[in-house]
Amino acid sequence: MRRWPTDLAHQVRATVLAHTPGGEREERARARILDSLDSMDHPFDEEADPCHVTGSAVVVGPRGTVLHLHKRLRKWMQPGGHLDDGEAPWEAALRETGEETGLAVSHPAGGPRLIHVDAHDAAKGHEHLDLRYLLVAGEAEPRPAVGESPEVRWFSWEEAQALADDALRGALVVARGQPEVARWRAQGTGP
Repeated sequence: MRRWPTDLAHQVRATVLAHTPGGEREERARARILDSLDSMDHPFDEEADPCHVTGSAVVVGPRGTVLHLHKRLRKWMQPGGHLDDGEAPWEAALRETGEETGLAVSHPAGGPRLIHVDAHDAAKGHEHLDLRYLLVAGEAEPRPAVGESPEVRWFSWEEAQALADDALRGALVVARGQPEVARWRAQGTGP
């Protein structure tokens, strides 16, 4: 059995509880995640239960936002995925983003910022309780490692919204309203 810090579920629960959902879908997801954190013995372990917490990221930079073409699902989405042994969701978002995009990314000033949550069916009969964090990148061109995402690129906010599914649209709206994005736009360096 893989192991996580004993207080991680409590810490994640407090963060999700403090998060204000942006709509009905996100409100349902928030309730589902809170219920699962309260009732599951191993909410972060993909091997313990088909329903588990994942960490993903909405990457922002002066060029807009980054999406990748998922290898198996063949749709454009935010980077992210399962937690490694002992890893927190915000750490998984950072690691997975680096792997899937090849970009140097970081959490915004002040540390990890949960901006959106979603609960959805995933491949292989899994349910992902996805915690979505804001990550900041520069202007570099994405360069994923061999074997990672077949296609990764910067999108304008309008392009990303047009490609996004219902699960991602709300997260993009929230990300676009973040202070970092507003600052780039005010400086004339963002789309």
